[in-house]
Amino acid sequence: MSPADLARALGTGLLSFPITHLTEDLAFDEGAYRENIGWLSQFSAAGLFAAGGTGEFFSLAPTEVEQIVRAAVEEAPEDTPIVAPAGYGTAMAIELARSAQRAGADGILLFPPYLTEAGQDGLAHHVRAVCNATDLGVILYNRANAIYSEQLVEQLAEQCPNLIGFKDGAGNIEQMSRIYARLGDRLLYIGGLPTAEMFALPYLSLGLTTYSSAIFNFLPEFASAFYEAVLAGDRETVFSALNDFVIPYCDLRNQEPGYAVSIVKAGMKVIGRPAGPVRPPLTDLDETEVATLADLVKRVS
Repeated sequence: MSPADLARALGTGLLSFPITHLTEDLAFDEGAYRENIGWLSQFSAAGLFAAGGTGEFFSLAPTEVEQIVRAAVEEAPEDTPIVAPAGYGTAMAIELARSAQRAGADGILLFPPYLTEAGQDGLAHHVRAVCNATDLGVILYNRANAIYSEQLVEQLAEQCPNLIGFKDGAGNIEQMSRIYARLGDRLLYIGGLPTAEMFALPYLSLGLTTYSSAIFNFLPEFASAFYEAVLAGDRETVFSALNDFVIPYCDLRNQEPGYAVSIVKAGMKVIGRPAGPVRPPLTDLDETEVATLADLVKRVS
């Protein structure tokens, strides 16, 4: 899939960020992961982001990332694009981008560099190096220590033909307005804040026609219906769903740092599709919190 084709495909619907299945001793459970990719595929996500943030990218070894991406490529329908992660320092990000291409991925989600701040010039060198290392389409992840100005995004879009997207995990409305006003439809814009459903309706007017749904992992029909309501401008349905599920879900998610991932694995357990524990330094929800989540799931199931 060419970078342009990838951008068009991802922009047609909701995006799924599958969790990574682990055994009780925290090893990658490839069989369970492959089975789950097949199950998710029946709900028609516009793209699967393997080993992404919800997939615990930050806790995986590079060899595991390639193994996970290859499994997703082999199990997903042929017309479902697979986007793989790249991140950490520039050298490792380049290697991860190349391994994604070897594994058959269609694109790259470029995470922020690890444990170091960088100015706009440093980020520019970082992004160009990764884009130049692969033929795949690259999506910037605007988050944490990688916040891109509208001038830099425009510069990178001109210099890197395979830069196709901008995923926002910062939630700065002014920044998004500036970027969309300057670049328009040159890029695909993806909502990427934790529990992106909270921001989906206001972000739609800023060109973010799709977003990454962690909830899709365990409530795919609810997540898809919510997305359709957003696109239709059905505010009554959107706010009803926010009140019934999304807002109390976020209240539970906010109980502990890192629960944005842990609560998704708890959701899988609740629906009878357990995916194992999270890897440290994340922690799993306790029994009371899992019971609270189960009650929320019952409301919308």
